[in-house]
Amino acid sequence: MIGTAVAYTLALFIVLAAVATALFRDVLSAIVVFGAYSLGMAILYTFLLAPDVAMTEAAIGAGVTTILLLLTIARTTRPSTDRLFERVNVPAVIVVGAFVLMLGTLLPDMYAVGTESAPVWGEQGVLTETPSLYYIENTFGDTEAQNAVSAVLASYRGFDTFGEAVVVFAAAIAVLLVLKREVFT
Repeated sequence: MIGTAVAYTLALFIVLAAVATALFRDVLSAIVVFGAYSLGMAILYTFLLAPDVAMTEAAIGAGVTTILLLLTIARTTRPSTDRLFERVNVPAVIVVGAFVLMLGTLLPDMYAVGTESAPVWGEQGVLTETPSLYYIENTFGDTEAQNAVSAVLASYRGFDTFGEAVVVFAAAIAVLLVLKREVFT
C-alpha cells in the first residue's frame, strides 16, 4: 500500500516536472526543473526494479545533460522574458491528453511490477511460466552462461543491451566533440 502511494506520488511529480519544463520561459528555470524531472525518473526506475536504467538516467539525464545545458547558457546570452510561462498550444494539449487517456485505460491490464504471475510467452505464443523461474531454470541450457544476469543482458536482451551501448557511445562522442570544439575556439 505504501509502495503504491509512493509510486503514484512520484509519477505525479514527474508529470508536473515535465509540464513545468515545457512551460517555463526562463531557460535556467527549465533546465533546473528538467534536472529534477530526470532525477525523479531515476528514482522511479529504481522503484520499478530497473537499477541499470536508473543509474544511466541519473548519470546522463540528471548529471551530464543538466551540466551541458548549464554550460551552454553560461556561454550564451539569456534573453529577458516578460512572462513566466509559455503560451499553451491547445491542439497539442488535446492530442497529448487523448494519448494519456488511451494509455491510462491500458494501465489496469498491466501486470504489477515484480509479480510472480507475470507470464512468459514461449514458442508459438504458448504461455509457459514466470520470467524469473524461466531464467533460473533455463539460463545455462539456453546460453551456457554461468551467470544468469550476464545471460539476460547479453543473450535474452542482447539487442536491447547493444542499443543502449550504442546510445551511450554516441552521446560520449557528441560530448567529446562539443568539448573539443570549446577548447580550440
